[in-house]
Amino acid sequence: MKKLLPILALAPVLLSPGLVAGGDEVRLVIIKDFKFQPQHITIRKGQTVTWENREKRQYHSVWFEALGEEEPADYLFPEDTYERTFSESGKFPYRCGPHPEMTGSVTVTE
Repeated sequence: MKKLLPILALAPVLLSPGLVAGGDEVRLVIIKDFKFQPQHITIRKGQTVTWENREKRQYHSVWFEALGEEEPADYLFPEDTYERTFSESGKFPYRCGPHPEMTGSVTVTE
């Protein structure tokens, strides 16, 4: 007979940022308290990262400045999301345009 875990035992796993969701293809980074959570994330080539702004009133951006990209014109307001699929391996640092102290990175492996 299989033993089933109570739903509450799984709640921390289901609600934790950075966990794989949607068939192992999308990873989640939460923007809250002027931080990217988790700050550093590792994914496989071809996976997508979603950033979700969970601040109450503050706007942010996800800017891959080191890649030579221009700062995004559209900010992420509360409950907004931004997605990016990574097709090359490497380490990709990013920051928030309006708040340069907010930094993070995506490491993409084969």
